[in-house]
Amino acid sequence: MPEAATFPTMFNDFLGNSAAVEHLRTAIAAGRLPHSIILSGAAGAGKYTLALMLAMAVECERQPRDLWSNGVSLAGFCGVCHNCTRILTAANLDEEVDKAVVAREDLRETDKKDTRVLIQPHPDVLIIPPDPPQLLIKLGQVRSLIHSANYLPSEAPKKIFIITAASFMKEAANSLLKVLEEPPATVHIFILAENPGELLPTIRSRCAMVRLGALPVEEIEMLLADRRPDINPKQRNLIARLAQGAAGRALSFDLETYIAARADAMLLIRNASAEPDHTALFKMTETYRAGAEGQQKTSALLRTLSLVLEDLLLLQAGTPELLRNTDLRPELERLSQSLTFEWIELASRGLDQVQSGMRRNLLRSLSLDAYAGQLTLAAR
Repeated sequence: MPEAATFPTMFNDFLGNSAAVEHLRTAIAAGRLPHSIILSGAAGAGKYTLALMLAMAVECERQPRDLWSNGVSLAGFCGVCHNCTRILTAANLDEEVDKAVVAREDLRETDKKDTRVLIQPHPDVLIIPPDPPQLLIKLGQVRSLIHSANYLPSEAPKKIFIITAASFMKEAANSLLKVLEEPPATVHIFILAENPGELLPTIRSRCAMVRLGALPVEEIEMLLADRRPDINPKQRNLIARLAQGAAGRALSFDLETYIAARADAMLLIRNASAEPDHTALFKMTETYRAGAEGQQKTSALLRTLSLVLEDLLLLQAGTPELLRNTDLRPELERLSQSLTFEWIELASRGLDQVQSGMRRNLLRSLSLDAYAGQLTLAAR
């Protein structure tokens, strides 16, 4: 997530999707912003940044406006009033979540289980991230939202709630429906979703949908050349493709970490497509241990494996120009000829099962071993 020092100072600084942003600004200025909005887009597309900018535009004490030549008014934010500066303190979401988790760990054991992670930078702005360790939106968090929504704003024009992921526990998702069906006039709810399909159809039907589309590879390369001059042109092109059109992901992309995760992903695939090397496989999966670090490493592996599987499908479909892992093209071409579409489909579905196991706190190394065994059997 962006740090406060690099947070856009105006809407014109937001990268890409200008039509969607202008539509939202027009709605705020006209007082017609929907009560519930799903902001969808890839990780790093700017969903959280845009949600904070919209919150500031709604709550800003100065309410600045830009005017189109046709007289249409666009909402803005000053970034310096008391409301804006307090909302901006939540710009680095990861840091705020870490603080909340540490504060929870300091509580008595009897209080920990009933304490959910919530970020409240302003009395009328509540940010709800996935609650560790399962990384799901939980019932207690939604109950806090509902309780707060029933009260009038105390210091700003509206109450704003930002739910930063679409991964809900079933009870939490069902509880949210009530406030979405009959939202108080003073409430706006933003739900950020990489995949809106994760949300219940009844939630999707009660929200306006705003999609943040992918930026062209060439545009991201230009952005990297401007803001990351330390990256050479070859790496720049690779990162631009791996970022999947998400400017924020490209700017913060850790290529070294990605290549390390990709090496493990390729070992899994090679192990299934050729003669299995169980010693190398088990040695690799043993490094995926419990704890926050292991969780991050496993998530990185699953994301990387997903990209590699997509590349194999692109090659089988005869569209190599869309390849993301361009530096591995010769090997990926060989693999695409030896692996079937059905195997790639099975491998993709298996990623969801591993992810589900992570949420249930299953031992990661065993989950990966089982996944690798499933792939090997399917390839035979």
